[in-house]
Amino acid sequence: MTVLSRQESTKTFPEAVRVIKSDFSPSSIESAFKGQDAVISLVGHAGFEGQKVVVDAAAKVGVKRFIPSEFGSDTANARVCELVPIFNRKRAIIDYAKSKEAEGLSWTGVITGPFLDWGLRTGFLGVNLSSHSAKIWDGGSVPFTATNLDAIGKALVTVLSTPELVEQSKNTYIYVASLTATQNDILAILEKLTGKSWTTEAVSSKQVSKDGLEKFGKGDLSVVGGLIQSAIFGDEKLGDLSGMLWNEKLGLLKEDLETVIKNVLDEKTP
Repeated sequence: MTVLSRQESTKTFPEAVRVIKSDFSPSSIESAFKGQDAVISLVGHAGFEGQKVVVDAAAKVGVKRFIPSEFGSDTANARVCELVPIFNRKRAIIDYAKSKEAEGLSWTGVITGPFLDWGLRTGFLGVNLSSHSAKIWDGGSVPFTATNLDAIGKALVTVLSTPELVEQSKNTYIYVASLTATQNDILAILEKLTGKSWTTEAVSSKQVSKDGLEKFGKGDLSVVGGLIQSAIFGDEKLGDLSGMLWNEKLGLLKEDLETVIKNVLDEKTP
């Protein structure tokens, strides 16, 4: 495995990982990609558009598969991109990768829903583990699929190392998830495991979406998180991908929500 890292990055990796420092110029990227079968992009939203340089380099040196920075909401769904306009930048990269198919480069978009364990730790799923409080969207009964970070890693390894899956995942989106749950499911388990009654705040996805889209249109990127949450937890049920999953093909087992939550809570215990 090789990691392409910014020259100024101080991030460390296991000894078995080869690290190449790059200024991300076309020549630097091309040099790093030579001899690689697949390239996985993990850039944040600030780097979405910059992936075109990566696609160009991958196609030029003969990389077989490009996996863009998706790993979240279903950007193949036009309604999702309408509610979260920044996702159109992701769609643009898929379209750009499609333009390189004739040159031998294939692509796979991996859709995971929100990161389950990360979302619990950071509050993205609406719960604050420190204050024992929760923001509950549209009543909290909307189902959504979510995936633990290690399950995403397992899915990537499997899809790139299994010949039939390499072919089946060529030039298409694949969907994975650790489980499907609701915010109310999460809250009930948290109250059970902590032995506390949590305070809740009702949130309207339509109001957050309306306000957020207005601010986003004026260049305010601070609203992106709320827009994504409104699409995931809102009553349009755009976060429920349970009927589209590749889990069986990938050998990913359904995980137990209470076990996941308990493990996250245990991390916070000294």
